[in-house]
Amino acid sequence: MSEFLKDLFPKLWMDQLGEQTVISILNPIEHFLNNQKNKTLFPERSKLFHALNLTDFENTKIVILGQDPYHGEGQAQGLAFSVPNAVKFPPSLKNIFKELESDLNVQIPLSGDLTAWANQGVLLLNTVLSVEKAKANSHKSIGWLALTDLIIKTISDKKQNVVFVLWGKPAQLKAQLIDESKHCIVQSVHPSPLSSYRGFFGSCPFSQSNKYLEKTNQRPVDWSLI
Repeated sequence: MSEFLKDLFPKLWMDQLGEQTVISILNPIEHFLNNQKNKTLFPERSKLFHALNLTDFENTKIVILGQDPYHGEGQAQGLAFSVPNAVKFPPSLKNIFKELESDLNVQIPLSGDLTAWANQGVLLLNTVLSVEKAKANSHKSIGWLALTDLIIKTISDKKQNVVFVLWGKPAQLKAQLIDESKHCIVQSVHPSPLSSYRGFFGSCPFSQSNKYLEKTNQRPVDWSLI
């Protein structure tokens, strides 16, 4: 039998969010996932909370919001926009790297694994944490949004001077959960090829984020991945 979601959920985050609240959100999600045994779901269960495991509450200084995991074989690893080493870059990630090169004049990485960002305090959080193979947004209504909204609001309420990077309208709707008087919101259209040329390219999210971190006496992120 698979491990219970509550047992996989990082304790340090559970303490901040409230154990009973998290468990009440996770129980119906677990019930749904357990009834999908004949379907292929991404990421594997052990990676559902990978972003929270790599970037704990205390160390979070930037939040980059994604929508839901990649739904192709071998792509999803529990980090928004990230893919494992040696996996071909999805189109949005390719555009993120193009903007990174333009913004900071750093070389486009050879790997799409963004773990190095997560280890520096960049929470790569999808707002929905699971998906059915080849069916984008298939799990958007199973309860994940209640959990990730709680995470965003708790970071806003309990921390100071966090950068929230909101790409595209679904992410920008989360601005209402964020206290902009004590945090920084960096937003633009989504890096998807459908919208990237309407304002993502040239938006300089990486330098904007680092300037705010430096202004608030925090260590800037090394975005280079080289």
